[in-house]
Amino acid sequence: MITAGAMIVLAGCSGGDVGGSTAAPVAEAPEAQVQLALADGSAGVSPVVPLEISVTDGKLGDVTLVDGAGTEIPGAVGQEAGPDGAVWAPETPLAYGTQYTLTASAVNEDDEATTASSTFTTVTPETLSTPSIGPLDGQTVGVGMPIRVYFDDPVADKAAVERHLKVTSSTPTDGVWSWLGDAEVHFRPSTYWPANTEVTLDANLYGVDFGEGVWGEKNRSISFSIGAKHVSIADAATHTLEVYDGDQLVQTFPMSAGGPEFPSRNGPHVVTELNRDRVMDSSTYGVPVDSPNGYRTPVEYAVRLNNNGEFVHAAPWSVAQQGNTNVSHGCINLSTERAAWFFDFSQPGDIVEIRNSIGPTLSAADGDIYDWAIPWDQWQAGSALK
Repeated sequence: MITAGAMIVLAGCSGGDVGGSTAAPVAEAPEAQVQLALADGSAGVSPVVPLEISVTDGKLGDVTLVDGAGTEIPGAVGQEAGPDGAVWAPETPLAYGTQYTLTASAVNEDDEATTASSTFTTVTPETLSTPSIGPLDGQTVGVGMPIRVYFDDPVADKAAVERHLKVTSSTPTDGVWSWLGDAEVHFRPSTYWPANTEVTLDANLYGVDFGEGVWGEKNRSISFSIGAKHVSIADAATHTLEVYDGDQLVQTFPMSAGGPEFPSRNGPHVVTELNRDRVMDSSTYGVPVDSPNGYRTPVEYAVRLNNNGEFVHAAPWSVAQQGNTNVSHGCINLSTERAAWFFDFSQPGDIVEIRNSIGPTLSAADGDIYDWAIPWDQWQAGSALK
C-alpha cells in the first residue's frame, strides 16, 4: 500500500528531473568589421585608384561615394578583391584635385550594422600630358609602320606609362615597346607586321603618374589596319630597285643611289609621306641652298623614306646614270615613268631597304623611324619592363 507521503516524495523526484534540463544561452554574433584600403585623410591619390573594401564577420551592405559638396558619385561594387572584399568603381573616373568621402556598411549574422568611412583627396598635377600617336585612327599602313607615341614632356616613370599602353592585333605578334628617348616610345614586332591585320592601341593613361609632377590627362584609343606587304630592295651596288608585292617580285627598275659625297643610308627605311610634287631643299638637312653642295629643285612623285632628305623620286636628269652609277644626294633616282608607277604603288608604312651603300646605317640622326635598323635584342632592351 502506497501512502500519501510516498506519493509526495515520488512527485518531488519527478519534478527534480525536469528542472535539470535547462537550454544553454545563445551566443551573440561577432560584430562585423569593415576595412577601407584607402586610409582616412589620404592626399595626392590617383583618381583611378581601386577603392577596395574588405569585410570580416559580416556581409557588405551599402557603399556610397560623395564629393566635397556632398554630391553622390554614381558607381557600383564590381570585381572581387579577395574572398572577403570588393572594389567599388565609379561609372566615370574621378576628377583630379577633388575631395571625396567613401562610406561602406556591413551587417553581421544578427543584422547588426557597422559603418566605416574614409575621406581622401585626389592629386592636383603640376602638368597634364596627352601624347600624340601614329598611325592615325582608321588609317591603313604598310607592314613596316611601328606604333609611335610622342609625349610633350619627358617621362620619368617609363614603366608606369608602358604598363598602360595595350596593343591588340587580329593576328597575334611578339611586339614590344622600346623607348627611343625620354619622350618617345615605339612598338613593333620582331619582323614586319603580318599583312591584312587589324591593330588597336589602348593608351589608358588617365590617372597615371608619369613622374616629376606629370600625370596622364585622358585615355586614348586608336585602331588602324595593316595593308598589303610592300617591301622593296634598293641595291646601291647593282643600281637596281626590286619591288615586291607580297612575296612576288613585280618590278626591277634601274636606279641611282647616293653618290660618294652623299651616300644613301643602309637599312630598312619606312615610307612616311607621298608628294606628287615637291621642292627638294638641301637646307632642310643643314646644307645651305647657296653653298657648293646646296640645291633647291622641284621634283615629281616623291616618296619620303626618312627625315634626312632621302626619297624615291623622279630624276629625269640622271636617267643616263640610272642602272650604272650612284650620283644623287642620297635619294633613289628613277625615271619619271618608273617613279610614277612606284608612287602609285606605295603607301605609308611600306619598306624600302637600301643595301650595299658606302654610307652608314640608318639611325636616330636620320629621322623619327629607324626602328627596323635596330637589332631585335637591342629593341627589346629598350623596354622599361624588361
